[in-house]
Amino acid sequence: MNVSQPMRVLHVVGAMNRGGVETWLLHVARHLDRTEFATDFLVHTDQPAAYDDELRRLGCRIIPCLHPSRPLRYGRAFRAAMAEHGPYDVLHSHVHHFSGLLMKLGRKCGIPVRIAHSHNDTRHQDAAAGFARRFYLGMMNRWIRVHATQRLAASKEAGLSLFGPRERQPWEVLYCSVDFDPFEAPSDRAGVLAEFGFPNDAIVMSHVGRFAEQKNHAFLLRIFAEAVRQEPKSRLLLVGEGPLRAAAEHLAQSLGIVEHVRFAGPRSDVPRLLKASDVFLLPSLHEGLPLVGMEVQAAGTPIVMTDSITSEVDSVPKLTHRLALNAPPAEWAALALVAARAFEDRTAALAHARRSPFDIRVGVRQLGGCYANAFARV
Repeated sequence: MNVSQPMRVLHVVGAMNRGGVETWLLHVARHLDRTEFATDFLVHTDQPAAYDDELRRLGCRIIPCLHPSRPLRYGRAFRAAMAEHGPYDVLHSHVHHFSGLLMKLGRKCGIPVRIAHSHNDTRHQDAAAGFARRFYLGMMNRWIRVHATQRLAASKEAGLSLFGPRERQPWEVLYCSVDFDPFEAPSDRAGVLAEFGFPNDAIVMSHVGRFAEQKNHAFLLRIFAEAVRQEPKSRLLLVGEGPLRAAAEHLAQSLGIVEHVRFAGPRSDVPRLLKASDVFLLPSLHEGLPLVGMEVQAAGTPIVMTDSITSEVDSVPKLTHRLALNAPPAEWAALALVAARAFEDRTAALAHARRSPFDIRVGVRQLGGCYANAFARV
């Protein structure tokens, strides 16, 4: 690398739409010193995504690389993209097992630092895979082991999921981080209640996440149906988009709770909505380390989540509550209602969050140091 020029970093994601990893990368792009690092994004779509325009304003390029399900065609597209937009000093892949192919392609294209980053714990799903899927997982794991120069994980569980025990191949935890500045704004609870037609005495339960199997919206709606039975003032705000939204809307109708639920779609004011909530529900089937968990705590809002979610997310332990997924919806609802009535100083909660490893300024310093150290070793 020419020391007079910024280090060139290429992140690989499916698309820069609203999501935990994507939001973290947007925050990184906002805060990373652009005199030291030049950041681009390789995406697996040619459709516009939510964060594309802002990233371009920040000087980042959005580079489509299509057909990830067709490795040979994808490989040709990747090499063409490197010929047109490269060279890069760092290839940083965020696409879980598919990172194996990226690590191999990156090595062939001469990218010196190749980072596979695990953001999820998929061990339960991987264990139930069929023969073809197991073959694919095994091949990708081998390519990561052979071709990655560094392995990062969003949590201990995410690292074990993709890389296995550290004695098999070395990896380290690098927490994703959050820009907590938007949580300094005063609460706009009255405005949020009015916007969604909730009564002033409503108990607002919320969830932010893509409508996909992982987030377990069907169980979440059954929990909320029990909450309405136990406390009719309960209301639910669902933020996000995804392929299972229509199914969730149909289930809400079937459960007779549709008048108590608002499907808000994707939103840019998540901190405002979280600060107006009384409790947050996160009954995910699996997570690596959910960034929304840190955002909820920064808002001073209690969170009830699956007990398999790593305790590393607990920046404000007083606000976190856990239950097993096999606990009945009525038990989840009862805990959520108790948590919603517990008072916590939101200013103190934000101060706790800012002192955690998840503050964006801490995270950006660590990430920049990670790139510099990795490049110095190759």
